[in-house]
Amino acid sequence: MPRSTQLLHPRREAATPLSAATVLLLRDGPQGLEVLMTRRAMSASFAPGAYVFPGGGVDAADAHSHPYAKRRSTQSDVHLTQAIAAIRESFEELGVLLARHSDARLADAQDIAALDRKASAAQFATQCHARGLQLCADEVFVLAHWITDRDLPRRFDVPFLVARMPPEQTPVADEKEQFEPVWIRPADALARHAQGNFFIIFPTIRTLERLQSHASVDSVMAACANETPWFTSCPRAGWLHGKEARYMEHEPPFGELALTCPDGQMLHHLDWQTEQPVALTKNVQRLTAPNPGVMTGPGTNSYLVGDPDSGYIAIDPGPADQEHLQRLWRAAGGDIRFIVCTHSHPDHSPGAKPLQALCQQHGHRPPVLGLSSAATARAASEFTPDRELGDGELLVLQSQDAPHTLRVVHTPGHAANHLCLVLEEDGLLFSGDHVLNGSTTVVDPPDGDMNDYLESLDKLLAACEQDHIEFILPAHGYVLGNLWGEPFDARACIDRLKAHRLQREAKILAVMQAHPEGSLDDWVKLAYDDVPDRMWPVAMRSLMAHVARIRAGLA
Repeated sequence: MPRSTQLLHPRREAATPLSAATVLLLRDGPQGLEVLMTRRAMSASFAPGAYVFPGGGVDAADAHSHPYAKRRSTQSDVHLTQAIAAIRESFEELGVLLARHSDARLADAQDIAALDRKASAAQFATQCHARGLQLCADEVFVLAHWITDRDLPRRFDVPFLVARMPPEQTPVADEKEQFEPVWIRPADALARHAQGNFFIIFPTIRTLERLQSHASVDSVMAACANETPWFTSCPRAGWLHGKEARYMEHEPPFGELALTCPDGQMLHHLDWQTEQPVALTKNVQRLTAPNPGVMTGPGTNSYLVGDPDSGYIAIDPGPADQEHLQRLWRAAGGDIRFIVCTHSHPDHSPGAKPLQALCQQHGHRPPVLGLSSAATARAASEFTPDRELGDGELLVLQSQDAPHTLRVVHTPGHAANHLCLVLEEDGLLFSGDHVLNGSTTVVDPPDGDMNDYLESLDKLLAACEQDHIEFILPAHGYVLGNLWGEPFDARACIDRLKAHRLQREAKILAVMQAHPEGSLDDWVKLAYDDVPDRMWPVAMRSLMAHVARIRAGLA
């Protein structure tokens, strides 16, 4: 965890989320799955005018209504209470009642007319019971779990539940909290929102996106049968193209927002640009080189670690682009103490000597540090530093306030001379190309080696444990943070990356066994059939690395 003294923004307390429950009522329409949505009142304190699923706050009385509800044997008390709250809210807002008589008949229009939709939460279940109705909590399943973003003044901790719409009932809005009930296919709701005539908020959008892959109610209900939410998310917000943008845990910008604005301050700009450094903490700046492409993403990230008092360490100066190097030098106030290259590929190291020369013009000559390229490196990746860095070596900058210590971790695999750096005081990992955001790195034999690559991932996992690393700062892409349902630290990212590599290797092995006479060209089409064919020439390099590992009996 970064030191509080190095965070960009003062700590603040987010509003405490209120317990709530929402239910998606589903039916099979003539063109597929449909969900019931209604428009919130324009005077609503939360999401006015938005089309939503029915729901509201969990009342204390909902927990006391368990005797009036039928439950599944696997349904927890918490989920039972939430299901009761959702049933109550759908009745209050839309007159839809998920309840059955003792003979298993669903509540009908006569039952609904006999009940008071304005009754209190405490009265709701008892009046149903008095009419011989039992709440169908056992038919309400957990779909997703949302916690409202930290930046909002009013927040909710709300499961999105799902249930089948009673076939003989018709929704009638209360015309107070909800208006205009409409049955709509998820894809149509998303399309209308994109056109600007069906306003929906972020959690609704993301839920509909997941829902649109299901063709029927049965499909959705089967996917919810294990009592586990499809996802749990507390999104984060930043600015992109001058507009507010929100992201879930698995999306590339999430980790960067968590690092720069840990308490949910919506202050960080996510636009990729090459003109100005981007502050990630008070002692870490990123300046992206103007070399975007298929292999480099938005460009190579150069990092400056340090402060005006301590001076700076420049990590990965990038290509020999004089304007980029001038910007890097200026961002450091001309005080660069060390230049470190994570490896010698042409988008990382060629700028090192020109940056050193620029510094020398102004009175000092920082050493270029790293590992020399191996004999297996391509000609464009030849590199000799002023001094070789040892595994575990410390590079220390000392200021009046605090030190900044980078520890070297040798991580061959992507390249034979690859290394990573751990900022010890702040638990940050500079991963070079070994761990990227949004893609997997290429392992290109003979300089790249898949077995070395996987062993280096294990080495980084050990470093994460030792230094309590939560964030990874890659050479391409945004800062990496946590993923679905995982602890908030870098281990989840590395574990997921390793699992992906091993799954790919298993697929390659299966292809090789099924087509033993096939060529590499044949195998890449089958083993990477989930990758666009334009990327197969790139995938071919990693395929060769996996094949070499398999043939060596290391898989």
